[in-house]
Amino acid sequence: MKIFARLLLGCWVFVAGCVAPVEQSRPGDKKSEWNGFGRVDFEVAGRPCWVVVPKVAAPGRPWIWRTEFFGHEPQADLALLARGWHVAYLDAKNLYGAPKAIALMEQFYAHLTKERRLAKRVVLEGFSRGGLYAFNYAVAHPQQVAALYLDAPVLDIRSWPGKKPESKEWRECLAVYGLTEETVAGFKGGLLDNVAVVAKARVPILSVCGGADKTVPLAENTAVLEKRYRELGGLIEVIVKDGVDHHPHSLKDPAPIVDFLVKHARF
Repeated sequence: MKIFARLLLGCWVFVAGCVAPVEQSRPGDKKSEWNGFGRVDFEVAGRPCWVVVPKVAAPGRPWIWRTEFFGHEPQADLALLARGWHVAYLDAKNLYGAPKAIALMEQFYAHLTKERRLAKRVVLEGFSRGGLYAFNYAVAHPQQVAALYLDAPVLDIRSWPGKKPESKEWRECLAVYGLTEETVAGFKGGLLDNVAVVAKARVPILSVCGGADKTVPLAENTAVLEKRYRELGGLIEVIVKDGVDHHPHSLKDPAPIVDFLVKHARF
């Protein structure tokens, strides 16, 4: 009888260890609902942020981090939530992926992995200008990145917002990078200057783009990344939507996005 009890206890400990930890509330958390899933709002470094929680967390507690435009064309996010992934967001608006943004992102990453026990590697999801945040974070911390999902991404500030020199966005972008109209031409700290860092870390990349994107031209952004990444031996898949402009983002059927991430993300 004692042997049976010990065996039963051992089985219970094993099963309990395989079950994803239960979400725990923390001081300052505000709970709500997003598309049928629980959402928890809180602050990190004085910035609003939140995480959307799956019904049951997948083993290892994988997560995807939308770096900009949370909730826009959320097909892939919802499909991943249904698979047990968490979806996270930090409000770092108007920082264009510059070093100040990366510093905030580092604090958010530390909070999500230490306090909320999410996986040590994350899929970064960069929509439009969010590509600046996602790729620059991967350059700064390649070992923390499971994969990159870039959607019509800005990968060169001279392409966007640089093609609109009178815009508020261009003035903000120059200021946050510490650049001027005179110095930006020789700027070597951009994403496409650091492709080798991400390729060396073997970070898988998926990019979904409109073939007729006039806002963030494919030829100046993802096409350059694709060529360099392949030359460096990196894994990159590009889905081009023929005749599509900058919008709509994502895919009506997110299966190709989800399949790529489930297959290639290195958690």
